[in-house]
Amino acid sequence: MTLFDQIVLLLTGLTAIYITVRFWQEYQAKSEKPFQNIYYMLSFIVLLVAGLLLIFLKTWEVLNYPFILVVAYIIPLGLSLGLVTEFYNSYSKMYLIFGIIGLVLIILTKGLGMGSPGIKAFTSAIFHSVGGLIIFFVPVLAVKSGKAPSGFVFVTIGALLIGLGGLALAFLKGGSQLLFFSANFVFMILSPLLLLMTLSFTYGFMKKIVASK
Repeated sequence: MTLFDQIVLLLTGLTAIYITVRFWQEYQAKSEKPFQNIYYMLSFIVLLVAGLLLIFLKTWEVLNYPFILVVAYIIPLGLSLGLVTEFYNSYSKMYLIFGIIGLVLIILTKGLGMGSPGIKAFTSAIFHSVGGLIIFFVPVLAVKSGKAPSGFVFVTIGALLIGLGGLALAFLKGGSQLLFFSANFVFMILSPLLLLMTLSFTYGFMKKIVASK
């Protein structure tokens, strides 16, 4: 990991702090507490902690640590739970149960190494995919239905960016390469990709926060 990567990760962390504070301010200001903000804050706090860990350890090898693989699920889980709670609240309890089951299974398979490689891959693919699809589609549907301002689609752009990076990393871990995404190229763009993702999420959510005042 280069000094440039560390600086970019620091900027990512500062952006995560900013949007977390804004979510908290909105939560405190509303008489009817927007509980989805708790889920959103959880995701960005976990992102902040993961980024700081990468900065201090100065290596991308951290991404192979079992607990990081668990953390990597909490970020999309929190965002998707928040989106479902905010825009499709009648399904929030059902999806919360689904998310908790996914978290437990990922802790068992990825964190503790239980199960065959096939089971590990299947569990990760199922629960990551569902969360990713929710983050990708719900902002678009919310804007289309008039429940959110047009700028909220930047949340979808953030989902697309991190999905691309995650897919490239998954191919590398599987011993193959996605298109021109070689190992050197992936690690070269990973920190800027994380920053762009966080900025996209922050811009999209800020548009919604401002519009809801």
